[in-house]
This record gives sequence, C-alpha cells and structure tokens, in this order.
Amino acid sequence: MLDYAALNALAAVVREGSFERAARALNVTPSAVSQRVKLLEERIGGALLVRGQPCVATEAGLQLCRHVERVGMLEHELRDALPALGMGGEAHERVTVRVAVNADSLATWFMAAAAAFATQEEAALLDLSVDDQDHTAERLRSGAVLAAVTALAEPVAGCNSEALGTMHYVAAASPEFVKRHFAKGVGARTLASAPSLVFDRKDRLQARWVRRVCHRNVETPRHWIPSAHAFVEAACAGMGWGMHPASMVADAMREGALVELVPGSTLPVPLYWQQARAAPQLLKRLGATVRAAATGGPHALA
Repeated sequence: MLDYAALNALAAVVREGSFERAARALNVTPSAVSQRVKLLEERIGGALLVRGQPCVATEAGLQLCRHVERVGMLEHELRDALPALGMGGEAHERVTVRVAVNADSLATWFMAAAAAFATQEEAALLDLSVDDQDHTAERLRSGAVLAAVTALAEPVAGCNSEALGTMHYVAAASPEFVKRHFAKGVGARTLASAPSLVFDRKDRLQARWVRRVCHRNVETPRHWIPSAHAFVEAACAGMGWGMHPASMVADAMREGALVELVPGSTLPVPLYWQQARAAPQLLKRLGATVRAAATGGPHALA
C-alpha cells in the first residue's frame, strides 16, 4: 500500500514550493514533512524533489503528485456520494486542479470559466499555469497539469481533445505608429524596420502573420512584453505593432486608439480543451464550465 501521508507531504511541497509552507498547509512541522518525503524517496529508490527555491518535482515525483491529485478527486466524489464518510470543503480536504492555459485566453474568456467553477466547486482550488497555446499541451503530456487549453487538435496520449472555438488575432498599432512606419504601405521592407511587440520567446503569432502577408519570413525588431494587458497598452502608446485578440481590442479599435495594419487580415487560432479520457467527475465538470465560457459571453470564441 502507498503511504498517502507521505504522498500528500510530497504534493504539498511541490504545490507550495517549500517544506516550511507545506508544513503550514498540512498543519504539521517542517521536520515531519521532510521525514515523510525522505521515507518515500527511500522506498522509491530515487529523488522525488529537486531542493531549491522553489522545490520542484523530479519526473518520478511528478507522477506521484499526479496520482495523489487524482485520488483526491475520486475521494471528493465519494464524499459527495456518501456524506457519512466525512464533511467535504474543509481546507485540508480541498482538491487542487492544475490547468495550463494561454495568456490571451486567461486575459479574455477563461476567467469566467474559472470563477464559475470555483463558485460551484467550493472544495476545489485551481492552479493555473500560463504558456503559449502551442506549448500548453507539452505540460499536459509531461503530467505537470491535468487539463489544458491548447492549439493542438490531436489528443495527447490518454486524453480527449474537444474544439472550443477560434480566437481571431488582428495585427494592429496606434494611428501615429502606422503613419510613422507604414506611410508607404505594409510590406517586407517596412515590417523589417518597424518595431513589433512579442509576448515571449515562444510567441510566433507575429511571425506567422508576417509570413502570410509577405509570403516569406521577415525578421522584425522586437519589444518583449510578457503581459496581455500591457501588450495592448504598449500598442496604444505607439511602442510597436502586435497581434491582439480581436475581442480584447474591440473597444480600442472602435475608438481609434488602434488601427489594423492590413484590413481583413486576421489570423485565426483554433483552440481545444484536452483532459484525461478517464477523468474524475470534478475534472469533467471543469471541462463543461470551460466549454460554456468559450461559447458564451463578450469574449466568446468564434
């Protein structure tokens, strides 16, 4: 039999980032947490944590954390079905659900799903990690998360993939920026000299749009701005042009704070929800909430 006190200690250290914070979360001493993790490592015969600031799980540690999280979800369902087993919803009985989502979804439609789920499932806590939509599936594949919003249509092994809709991106900049850099039109030469806005090193949206417009790759100067809202602010302030979710900049476009570089050249990015095929009911309910938010509301996907 697995030692679930030790497994919970391991999961708490990974979730909280340190033995001290894990001890506070579990209402035990740091030495007790350390001893439980040490005994588990001795049984496994290898390291389960990379000690540091923060502590992170090894591949074996991640597998065990994923297991204990799924067990927690199943126990949550069992308590709902058989209330005599114990009261749900107390802090130490809460289940953490780890989900990967792209920054633009988080800044537009996804928070409606997160808030609705948190209201419906008071015994569940969400742990959202942000990554590029082309890379969130990698976190699902590695076991770092239990579900993901991704641009990958093909299901990760052991998962289902369901279309959520399409996020449309528009290449836009302030009118002053367009006048200054694109007075002679938008083409390979002007794009090669006009500063662009890029979210992070994984963000390929600008490059994909340039390739569609110019029919070849063009190296553009870049400002790196890893914040969805600051990204829009930078464009409105005239720092550069960038690819923005159409729903997010609709007001700015309507008010004239931003203008489209090439009218009618939006870039569609289909998004999908992936989760384990044999998902616990709690995770399935999260999926239903995510699908509802993706298809309704002011920032709904097309």
